[in-house]
Amino acid sequence: MKYSTLFGKTIKDVPHDIVSVSHKLLYKAGYIRDSSNGRYYFLPLGLKVHQKIQKIIKEEMDAAGYQEIVTPIFHPVDLWKETGRTESVGFELLKVRDRNNAEFVLGGTAEEMLVELVRKFQVSYKDMPFGLYQFSTKFRDEMRSRGGLLRMKEFVMKDAYSFNISQEDFKDEYMKMQDVYKNIFKRVGLDIKMVSADNGYIGGDYCHEFIVESDVGESQFLESSDGTYLAHQDIAKFSRGEILKEEFLPLEYSNSTNNPISKFVRGDLFKDENNNFYVVFTRGDIEVNTIKLAHVLGVYDISKVLNDDLLKMGFLSGKISPFDTKGLKTVGDISLKTIVNGYAYSKYTSKYALNINYSRDFQLNIIDDIALAPLGSLSEDGKDLILKKGVEVGHIFQLGFHYSSKMSGAHFTDKDGKTKPYYMGCYGIGIARTLATIVEVHHDDKGIVWPESVAPFMVHLVGINMNDSKVKEAADKLYKKLTDIGVDVLYDDRLDVFPGEKLSDADIIGIPHRVVISPKTLKDGNNIEYMLRKDRISKILNPDKLNEEFINQ
Repeated sequence: MKYSTLFGKTIKDVPHDIVSVSHKLLYKAGYIRDSSNGRYYFLPLGLKVHQKIQKIIKEEMDAAGYQEIVTPIFHPVDLWKETGRTESVGFELLKVRDRNNAEFVLGGTAEEMLVELVRKFQVSYKDMPFGLYQFSTKFRDEMRSRGGLLRMKEFVMKDAYSFNISQEDFKDEYMKMQDVYKNIFKRVGLDIKMVSADNGYIGGDYCHEFIVESDVGESQFLESSDGTYLAHQDIAKFSRGEILKEEFLPLEYSNSTNNPISKFVRGDLFKDENNNFYVVFTRGDIEVNTIKLAHVLGVYDISKVLNDDLLKMGFLSGKISPFDTKGLKTVGDISLKTIVNGYAYSKYTSKYALNINYSRDFQLNIIDDIALAPLGSLSEDGKDLILKKGVEVGHIFQLGFHYSSKMSGAHFTDKDGKTKPYYMGCYGIGIARTLATIVEVHHDDKGIVWPESVAPFMVHLVGINMNDSKVKEAADKLYKKLTDIGVDVLYDDRLDVFPGEKLSDADIIGIPHRVVISPKTLKDGNNIEYMLRKDRISKILNPDKLNEEFINQ
């Protein structure tokens, strides 16, 4: 490819609202341009990288025995109603009607579509296990797209689905896909951490995120000091401390207290998606984890009720006492059992109740793990838990019977002739987000530094002073020689462009190998100036030695 004909050149300045490093560099280097909010054009350079990542994923998925398919982007809404996900997804579904008034949703994930496809066939145990995957455009009407390609509304995802005969059979599949994902991310140049996470609206009982540590990421997770425990903040388990062996003191009332916040029984009011209310209690130094709380209550969405609404419901000054729950369902975190002789707001008064103890003085409908691990927490086996941030580049899910039990006919025939539901898993990778994360990791103060496996070109050939016939002849000759042997080359053949501008463009574009031909390199023979982009060390070579440089990297 000759740079003079390339659509999408580098620019010096980017819009002021572009913040993340990957967004800035991809924009400046001519890889992407924005369309509407959360949607992007991939320019020729960007699409080449996108396709390189897809190729690696395809190779690994094919090697794992998965077969590629394509599903429609528009999903019949009846399929989503069949599983109840029209109300439970974590993003707004975009619905459309065709000329026959049939209603569809623009697919944000494709579990229902895959079950619908497979149940069209009379699958038996002899056909299983099997896995299907696709590269398809997804649309999620996110409330807040950000970071360029890091959180988009419209994007290409590799989503895969496995169909197994049993939970035992699936365990091997899940382990296999862990290895596949580790191979994929290693090949694209990313170091990942596999982190236990919440299944959310996808369904199922367990899952793992593949996270690249980065301050620009939105995934927050906790890692034990010895690295043996990694869990997303949404589900992380932690120690509440020992239960103190103190004698229960008599209940008292006072206008004030000097007790620490860790002895406070704090109450908050929450409501779910159906406007059912719950009074929720935690230890004063611990926040409610709404993800855990929703799971415990078996609801899709739950949120804290504002103070003004508390007053309307009759809670004095917005303060909630464990003695005054007004007949509402009550839930408490297990940390309440560590409070001995604590304190709380008292019933119908501004006074504090002192020496309050769970079980003796108040009881709740449910006691469970509903807390968010605070900073400085310890794991359940006593290790320090360190809060970290990162970008989720992949996610694998155990689905179990979540879909096959809800969708009629989603079964296979077992060897005894009986029908049984499929045991399923699903596995996703966002291609654009992976691309952006590679840039977040692989860049310097000059620009992008692509790993060879995903770089748009292998060699950036720069002709300096192309008006010089000797330079042009030597550069043209080398370009032809490299392309003839299959080396992918971006050739900066532009006339009347200053050397500094050409070299600056090469820096920001970030192609792994740079070759410069100039009057200087030709002065003492037909030499070239060679530089490996990642270490920026230049050396003068004979062109015949260039292949050795590629091999040695």
